[in-house]
Amino acid sequence: MIIKDITNYLEELAPLNYAENFDNVGLLVGNYNTTVSGVLVTLDTLEETVEEAIAKNCNLIVSFHPIIFGGLKKLNGNSYVERVVLKAIKNDIAIYATHTALDNSKNGVSAKMCEVLGLENPKILIPKKGIIKKLTTYVPAKNAEKLRNLLFSAGAGSLGNYDNCSFNTLGASTFKGNENSNPTIGERGIDHTEKETQISVVFESKYEAAILKVLKGNHEYEEVAYELLTTENVYQNIGMGMIGKLPEEMDEKAFLLYLKETMQTDCVRHSNLINKKIKKVAVLGGSGSFAISNAKRAGADAYVSADFKYHEFFKAENSILLADIGHYESEQFTKNLLVDYLTKKFSNFAVILSEKSTNPIYYI
Repeated sequence: MIIKDITNYLEELAPLNYAENFDNVGLLVGNYNTTVSGVLVTLDTLEETVEEAIAKNCNLIVSFHPIIFGGLKKLNGNSYVERVVLKAIKNDIAIYATHTALDNSKNGVSAKMCEVLGLENPKILIPKKGIIKKLTTYVPAKNAEKLRNLLFSAGAGSLGNYDNCSFNTLGASTFKGNENSNPTIGERGIDHTEKETQISVVFESKYEAAILKVLKGNHEYEEVAYELLTTENVYQNIGMGMIGKLPEEMDEKAFLLYLKETMQTDCVRHSNLINKKIKKVAVLGGSGSFAISNAKRAGADAYVSADFKYHEFFKAENSILLADIGHYESEQFTKNLLVDYLTKKFSNFAVILSEKSTNPIYYI
């Protein structure tokens, strides 16, 4: 296996176009064509992580957080980021990061939190915009069914619980090829009118390359007319955070103790207790204060995330229990998720869960 085989599979779970615009995901260090000796999965990539990879004969580190986030203007070893990158390059170790691409995955970070907490029927809390695209093309009516089915097979036409969705309109097109044309229908230099079907389909943006390849490779015309646009529609299966229900409701103190034990955290910071039963719980791994209003609008009894500032606890407004369990603690099970996912696919080399805790925060 080469690195590209591994990353292609990872991107089935967390396509890079799922990532937020500010993020830096994908292969940060290394070459896609390098043969893989082993994979070390970690939450963060530190110097000790690279040393662990060396000791365990792993030349690919799959990290949740990207070690290179902003631009690097020099590599002198003056910061921990520079030292990590230098050590990885010196030892021929590649580094790949998933970060918000996995945050926005239906089976990603927040889904793992739901699994650990035992939440039932989880749904995306903040569906992502800019993921749904629309293709409109025009094809001779007699070939419309064949092309439409090929587009479906490439990933077009899915809407929630429905597949093979399209809109079709019969019409007539006109064209005249110039002296350099080689028309498959009609004759060069002569006006032609053809009965055509206009086909419109929507699709998830990760399928764009495959769909356009099918369109251009199977359309009858020499020049393929099509329109492609990005919609503002939200996609309910992609986005930040999730919300689900506990099997049985709990009082607030019992829930907070359950949260502390289950999420293996030494500290839970929470908002004022309001004597409310907890049944519907929203979660978001990492820094999640931006989603407090979303959790409230979704009717959550409690919202579990991290990195809440002092004034943000006031946003509970006696309507929801806010629980900050710590950044590392909220995401710590992500590496287990990635190991399980990779192990199911690849058995000809080791996929190893890092033994190192990379949490920079300690409690006394």
